Order: sequence, then C-alpha cells, then structure tokens
Amino acid sequence: MKNIAVMFSGNGTDFQALIDGERAGAFDGKIVVAVSSNAEAYGIERAKAAGIDCYVCRKIDYADETARDRAVVDIFARYKVELVVLAGYLGILTAPLLDKYPRAVINIHPALLPKFGGKGMYGLNVHKAVIAAGEKKSGATVHYVEGDTDTGEIIMQRALDVKNDDTPESLQKRILDEIEHPLLVEAVAKLTE
Repeated sequence: MKNIAVMFSGNGTDFQALIDGERAGAFDGKIVVAVSSNAEAYGIERAKAAGIDCYVCRKIDYADETARDRAVVDIFARYKVELVVLAGYLGILTAPLLDKYPRAVINIHPALLPKFGGKGMYGLNVHKAVIAAGEKKSGATVHYVEGDTDTGEIIMQRALDVKNDDTPESLQKRILDEIEHPLLVEAVAKLTE
C-alpha cells in the first residue's frame, strides 16, 4: 500500500474523489497528508472531515517557490509519502520536490494535453479556450509532473464531445463529473498496483 499526498488550491473536488475512491477500495493506497497553497481553500474542510492532516503552504510565506517546496518535502518525509497527486494545485513545482519524487508526482489537467496546457490554462480558462478554438472534443489528462507546466508524460486521457450549446461552465461541469474525477482515481489505482 502506497502512502499518498494530495496537493490542492481550491474547492478540492478532485481531492474528494480520491477520498471517496480510497474509502471504496478503488486503489491500493492511503492518503496520509494534504497540502493546500490557499488558506481559504474548501479542500481543507474536506481533509478535516476525512481525518487527513492538512498543511497550508502559501507562496507568500516563503522566500520563493523553491523554499516552499523544501518545506513540503520535509512534511512529506514525516508521512513517508511515496506518491504525490496534484488535484487542482496552482503552484509550479520546483527541483526540491520533483527531484525527491521522480516519476511519482502526477497532475490532473482539464483538457486533452498537449492542447490547452501551460501557463494560465486552469479552471474556466481552459474551457473558454477549447470553445473559442471550436474544438469538437475535450476531456481530461493525468500526466507526470516535470519541470515545465503540463508537459510531462501522459499516463491516462479520456475525451467527450463538446456540444454546440456548451458554455465554459457546462463543459467544465461535464468534464469534472464524467471524466476528471473517475480518471484521477483510475490513474492512482494504476500507479498503486
């Protein structure tokens, strides 16, 4: 059984999908710790409700992102973390964390990478860009995290049709509910086999 850390910045719906997946026995792992980059994130409440220790590591509390990642590595060491899952985490990871966990940090992205990834491509921005480009398909991608944003090797990807009447909000909801949440749990299951 692998010890899993989850990192998030907002509502934590992907985090909740993982909590529910663990409870259902969907993967051979245990979420032992969570880190939020945002002290106001609702995901913190989800961690409390699930009895998972959660730390807030805001960018402004450290000299830079490298210093923050060193602190996160220290936290993870105490929990013997083996797999790190970014579940709506908006920080950019740096060498201390990526070097400590090679091919053991994964991210869920709400688009079909390599399209619509990179700086600024998060939340509704992704879905606005997909619709503006006239894409017929969109979806979600789980990938390994490397030095650049959204460029790591793809682990799993799933698509759905973009409807003619989709708004960024409706597309986001369908991708979250139909693809993103189950895909993230499946990817964690694959990596904890």
